[in-house]
Amino acid sequence: MQIDKYKIEEHNTFLQKDHQRKLDFIAADIKDISGLLQKLIEFQVAIPSWALGTGGTRFGRFSGGGEPGNLEEKIEDIGLLHSLNKSSGAISLHIPWDIPENATHIKALAAQHQLKFDAMNSNTFQNQPGQKLSYKFGSMQHVDKAVRKQAVDHNIEVIKYGIELGSESLTVWLSDGSCFPGQLNFRKAFQNTLESLQEVYKALPDQWKMFVEYKAFEPNFYSTTVGDWGQSLLYTSKLGKKAYTLVDLGHHLPNANIEQIVALLLMEGKLGGFHFNDSKYGDDDLTVGSIKPYQLFLIFNELVEGMDAKGMNHANDLGWMIDASHNVKDPLEDLLQSVEAIMITYAQALLIDRRKLSDAQMNNDTVAAQEILQQAFRTDVRPLVAEARLRSGGALEPLTLFRTEKVREKLIKERGSKTVATGL
Repeated sequence: MQIDKYKIEEHNTFLQKDHQRKLDFIAADIKDISGLLQKLIEFQVAIPSWALGTGGTRFGRFSGGGEPGNLEEKIEDIGLLHSLNKSSGAISLHIPWDIPENATHIKALAAQHQLKFDAMNSNTFQNQPGQKLSYKFGSMQHVDKAVRKQAVDHNIEVIKYGIELGSESLTVWLSDGSCFPGQLNFRKAFQNTLESLQEVYKALPDQWKMFVEYKAFEPNFYSTTVGDWGQSLLYTSKLGKKAYTLVDLGHHLPNANIEQIVALLLMEGKLGGFHFNDSKYGDDDLTVGSIKPYQLFLIFNELVEGMDAKGMNHANDLGWMIDASHNVKDPLEDLLQSVEAIMITYAQALLIDRRKLSDAQMNNDTVAAQEILQQAFRTDVRPLVAEARLRSGGALEPLTLFRTEKVREKLIKERGSKTVATGL
């Protein structure tokens, strides 16, 4: 379904006076508000095709009804999100969960909803129906060369789908590792994985990027063959200039300094992008900014500073995507909240007085440095984010309009209460 444009306009008209009052208040202290708003307008966060359904755990999954039953309906749902927030203008496909059977048709539908195709995602962490060889003991690390070849061939197939759709990047996440000491030869597992990744790398078109994602644990709990940013960086450095490290905010051990990791990867020119979520204990895949909003802000502080230092384009030079699991929330509402949290945090980072912060750092003025950061973090930038949406044709309050229009109820009526989207 779609929300009629006039509904968005009516919604904005009703809220316009109050919004303008709030915007005027914050705008008085911003030197280049037009430039800041333009950066917010250009910044887009990709929605993964597997995030449109209710998430679950190994204990159960409680679908909420009205979930998309195919790729076309998933594109329609992301188009709906984008019409509301104007910051969700990309979709990231996961193969084989969402194979585009007719690429021409799928591209046309995405264009109709003003969406482009972001990174393609491969899957060698599950056995698929009809799959000849098992990934029980790994895929690209496997001791059996035939299993490794199967994993490589799958990734090359994913690249081919991406070429048809206009994507320009491949994300590889491997669950490979071991659960018990002695199960695995670490060096051989690394070499097997590297050789497999090299085969996939050879198949990349010239303009493509390969993102190598890492994760500290799960589903293997003793060792992971791409277990942290250092291991990912080692792989990508050996692969070549088209290979980058991808950071998932939940893929770290507790209390890891993710902002420092981001800064160093940017410095080395090896940061490829992000999977945004939040966590309390591990890879919880919670709504972005719901648990550690200040950490998210500190990460964006390093992103803005590091990208500006390299003359990078904030919107296009890194990949931005949400990767969350909506176990108890309406998936679309959760995604609206996550995108809003990202945009708010990005806006806060843009407000940081870089010159003053640099001076404080050079003078070892710890108190001033903290004050400068927290001044930006404590600023209510929601009117700026809302104004960027307004200028792009979106809703001043996307979640409010989503509920006012009873979108979920209408989707249940249209699709039924028993539909279950593909994915975890």
